[in-house]
Amino acid sequence: MKMFRNRIILLMAVAIQNVALAVQVETLVDFNSMNGDAPEAGLVRDIQGNFYGTTYIGGFNDDGTVFRLTPPKGQTTWSLTTLLDFNNTNGARPSSNLIRDTKGNLYGTTTQGGAHNLGVVFKLSPPPKGQIAWTQTTLQEFNGTNGAYPSANLIRDVKGNLYGTIGKGGSYIFFKLSPPPKGQTTWTLTTLLDFNGTNGTNPIANLIRDAKGNLYGTTRQGGAYSAGTFFKLSPPSKGKTTWTKTTLLDFNGTNGASPYANLIRDAKGNLYGTTRQGGAYSAGTFFKLSPPSKGKTTWTQTVLLDFNDMNGANPPATLIRDTKGNLYGTSYWGGAHNVGVVFKLSPPPKGHIAWTQTTLLEFNGTNGTYPSANLIRDTKGNLYGTTQRGGANDRGVVFKITP
Repeated sequence: MKMFRNRIILLMAVAIQNVALAVQVETLVDFNSMNGDAPEAGLVRDIQGNFYGTTYIGGFNDDGTVFRLTPPKGQTTWSLTTLLDFNNTNGARPSSNLIRDTKGNLYGTTTQGGAHNLGVVFKLSPPPKGQIAWTQTTLQEFNGTNGAYPSANLIRDVKGNLYGTIGKGGSYIFFKLSPPPKGQTTWTLTTLLDFNGTNGTNPIANLIRDAKGNLYGTTRQGGAYSAGTFFKLSPPSKGKTTWTKTTLLDFNGTNGASPYANLIRDAKGNLYGTTRQGGAYSAGTFFKLSPPSKGKTTWTQTVLLDFNDMNGANPPATLIRDTKGNLYGTSYWGGAHNVGVVFKLSPPPKGHIAWTQTTLLEFNGTNGTYPSANLIRDTKGNLYGTTQRGGANDRGVVFKITP
């Protein structure tokens, strides 16, 4: 009876900030093991409207897949094509988002597989004109000494360098993977920074870059309270090679703990993100990080929302923004069935400070369960995403939400 009473109190407490909105939900793909199983990563979209993604397991070898999802043309059914079946030799168990360059090449990582079964960085190139087979190239095989089990998303700069984080010998490193010089084929891996626990550990979210080349990110653990950190990586000064790391915030439980998701930036330089734990109900937070005012060095954190189970719990995925400044995301747990929700966060009207959370979708098993990846949004405002489980075969789905 006590647990039930507490839940009613929570409902009353969040009634002002959490409202429901009727939307249309469509399952685009029910994974069935052969076409993939348990997608952990989000989707990436090309200019033709095709989506690309990965599944953690499933496929011909049950080591995961890369797939393309093509929108219907004059029909109603989306078409899924498997572009790559991982086979352990070429990688296994991909869990990070793919990224795409201007030529349509896809880049990603696998948490296992390769020569040492410790993961790889790979490139997947589209077929030449008149052919259908995509070509996979292994850019880096991890061997323990240079890292192991990459799970964070990569980012890519204008020169084609790839950056990421990876575990190494009980700690984590920030690395750069540089493309080969003209006429050569070997990519070069450089360790740029070692995380040591005091300055944070287990950075699983990808980094974001500002106009000066500084990188910002979070660690899931470590720092002053062992609850994670928010940090800045400054590139080396001219003639130097060492990057400088500055801890800008220590999470302490009250202000959130264990941030999994990437940060996003608004036009004023404010950063927004979520933590998977901590906050008033230990179910995670939605927060804002404001850069220091002129002449100052301290960033200011504001907790904008505490997740409380009914409005979602344990959000693992990166938020996305629309043109009006609304943010959209998912929570892994929570909602009416405790298997996750899709939510919208609307900024306060002028003169107010409170954000409004709207639950767009409560997962129920049939329409998916346990979303862990970021959403993407098309020009019409439709949202697309994946769930790890649920659907007709309980092996995950790709879903579409039409507002």
